[in-house]
Amino acid sequence: MGFIVAVDGPAGSGKGTITKKIAEEMNLTSIDTGAMYRSVTLAMLKRNIKVDEIDKISNLLEQIKIEFKKIENDQKVFLNGKDVSLEIRTKQVNENVSPVSAIGIVRTKMADLQREMAKTIDVIMEGRDIGTNVFPNADVKIYLDATPEERAKRRYLQNKENGIEIPFEEILENVKQRDYIDSTREIAPLKKAEDAIYIDSSNMSIDEVVNEIKQIIIKKRTE
Repeated sequence: MGFIVAVDGPAGSGKGTITKKIAEEMNLTSIDTGAMYRSVTLAMLKRNIKVDEIDKISNLLEQIKIEFKKIENDQKVFLNGKDVSLEIRTKQVNENVSPVSAIGIVRTKMADLQREMAKTIDVIMEGRDIGTNVFPNADVKIYLDATPEERAKRRYLQNKENGIEIPFEEILENVKQRDYIDSTREIAPLKKAEDAIYIDSSNMSIDEVVNEIKQIIIKKRTE
């Protein structure tokens, strides 16, 4: 098993941006587990599979292939060979990803894939249950947080950059709803691992958060 940095936190806390920057600066492979769940959600939507159709979901999980590829210094998400990096960020996926993420066989399959990815490389992996469920023995555990309003603002600006127009109020409501679903689900709920370092990024710049986490990693690597 390689060196593992687990970054957990709620939607819009900056996990994706932060982990990608740290990966680039510290020679780690960034794995966005949220994109994996979004890819499953997209695949289910395209096939009109409902969250209670477990047999169909099981068959789907055996058929789909999710990959991360770096193209021109930008990490892209591929579903069955197609770049779905933007498609998995649409409103429809946003509204359905939390219920899909709560399905037991989906979480088991994704966790197995995530562990497989980290067997031979050093990774920084972000998600909801990395430090509590996927890698409870991770070398470094971070819980990255921010207020719901700040997280909604970030998601709103990110969507605008990608040409996705969703009203701020709608994003804020979605953030709060996802927080509730993610933190109260029965299987691998969103929560801070007991030994995770808590960072509130509400009033911090990206570089400030990156530098703080980098120092934590450097310290751990030299112990």
